[in-house]
Amino acid sequence: MAKNDDHSCADFRQLNCYRQDKMYPSFCLTQALEPGLREEALAAYRGGELDERMARASAEVEGQYYGKLTRVEETLVFAKKIGIATCVGLIEETRIFARFLRLGGMEPYAVVCKVGATDKTEIGIPNTIKVKPGEPEACCNPVLQALVLNARKSDLNVIVGLCVGHDSLFIRHSEASVTTLIAKDRVLGHNPVAALYTSQTYYKRLFDEDRINGFT
Repeated sequence: MAKNDDHSCADFRQLNCYRQDKMYPSFCLTQALEPGLREEALAAYRGGELDERMARASAEVEGQYYGKLTRVEETLVFAKKIGIATCVGLIEETRIFARFLRLGGMEPYAVVCKVGATDKTEIGIPNTIKVKPGEPEACCNPVLQALVLNARKSDLNVIVGLCVGHDSLFIRHSEASVTTLIAKDRVLGHNPVAALYTSQTYYKRLFDEDRINGFT
């Protein structure tokens, strides 16, 4: 942890840590790091294991293809054996993605969120709060998705539209490293950053305190 826990990078407009061509702001996180923390991170990158390989591969992809490749294409050049944890609602997008990966010589293997057909009542969800109360309704099963892909020994697992929370569970149980291709946002067509871009215009309700307090 940094010495000053009250300030984070979101609190400063002047960021000097990237190019070092400005002045560090007061209470800068880089300046306030606990002794040894930066060195601990460097040791991971220089350890010769997965962290080092991934850090170098990420930097190489950025350096060679910055602004040239889409995220879909970057995934192709990053890993060979790819697992896909997909939402059932984005299965068509997953099929297109898998087709693209195969075209590039990859080995994609997709597991849909409803795998196992486990009814929501089996994990303690009352029938009354199902989308269709009283009817069979499989829960999303990110843990089982992870277990299936663990057995496949994928190099990299890609999330395609898992819900908030389900994605966290999948990452928690995945043995392979995880990246996200599509972040689910049903309201904004799976483009969650649009809420931030339009927060001063079309989506002013983002900062409506009464509405926010109604969530909790």
